Amino acid sequence: MRICWRVIAVAFISFLFASVELFADEPEIDMFALMAGKCSTLKVAERDFACTSVAFSHSPGGRSGFTVPLNDADDDSHIITFSGENGRREQDNLYVLSIDRMLLKSKDRPKVDGLPTPSVEPSTGTCKQIGNFATQQVSSVSCSATDGTGRKYELQFESDGSPIKVMMIRAADPATEERRADPATDERRTEILAEHIEQIKCRQMADVQGVLPRDRTAFILRCMDE
Repeated sequence: MRICWRVIAVAFISFLFASVELFADEPEIDMFALMAGKCSTLKVAERDFACTSVAFSHSPGGRSGFTVPLNDADDDSHIITFSGENGRREQDNLYVLSIDRMLLKSKDRPKVDGLPTPSVEPSTGTCKQIGNFATQQVSSVSCSATDGTGRKYELQFESDGSPIKVMMIRAADPATEERRADPATDERRTEILAEHIEQIKCRQMADVQGVLPRDRTAFILRCMDE
């Protein structure tokens, strides 16, 4: 079954925009990367799920997160984020993030300005990423966390080997804050980012399928229209 990357991208970005509104000192994200693959382990409170993608985001204030949309037949809005501050690169191919909260989104969460707001659960744990965005290759992401009620969250994600395209997103200028707060502007920004991510995924598909350079433009345009 073909994955609709536009839907995934919009879900990711909408979730991230809703999440950062919870923290006054984290007004924007300045880096976003979407990784394709599969989860060999994905547990939420001892319940098993599957996944086919993980997103990494970073804010100017130093907060980072690994966001995972769950393949949940009962809830197509089920998304979790392992969130922490001051991640560190212990080796060239090892990034470690200490987790201090879990962000949990579901279909039952209330909405603000049309976007669902995730619940925030103080937590302790760690995420480790094997690979390097600078080289466009990430092989795996593993996370383990426990929230204040004792619920456990576990993730073991393996990339499908496709190159990771990182988007650097310029932080907003305070002078544009009033314009940025306009719902129509936010919606357009979300659409632009979703289209950009979809284009990245179509380029990756072209690489995987060995599309010749002369045919790449036509392939990518067809891919984005599907």
